Amino acid sequence: MKKQTFDSALRSTWQSVSKMYNKEAAKFDSTMATGFALLSIDPEGTPATALGPKMGMESTSLSRLLKSMETRGLIERLPNPDDGRGVLIHLTNFGKEKRNYSREVVLAFNQRVTDQLNTTEIENFYKVVNCIRELSAEFELNLAAVEEKN
Repeated sequence: MKKQTFDSALRSTWQSVSKMYNKEAAKFDSTMATGFALLSIDPEGTPATALGPKMGMESTSLSRLLKSMETRGLIERLPNPDDGRGVLIHLTNFGKEKRNYSREVVLAFNQRVTDQLNTTEIENFYKVVNCIRELSAEFELNLAAVEEKN
């Protein structure tokens, strides 16, 4: 039997979860990315520049997503009162309604997973995930240092 790598296990698991969320979002002519964006926008507004890193999206993909969300009436762009040059992304009332639905779906799935696991299994899951996250960030820094030397 071929041994599975951590990255392939993460990727296939995320693809499965992503497919499930996209199927649910499609019922409302939406996508998982839109739902994730709705959940990532703070009540007092979020700078577009902060959304990309928060969501793990490149700026071009994020720009397309925000334009689509604005066209659908989910968000509006308002001047940042703390920075005259900046813009804050705010949810419209329709966007807040859709965010509440997205939150319900995420929490329901989270509860289904929680119901299947005991406390130790959940703690171990987060321990492993945090370890992988830290090691991948460290690995990335080491690669950058090697590239800088070359």
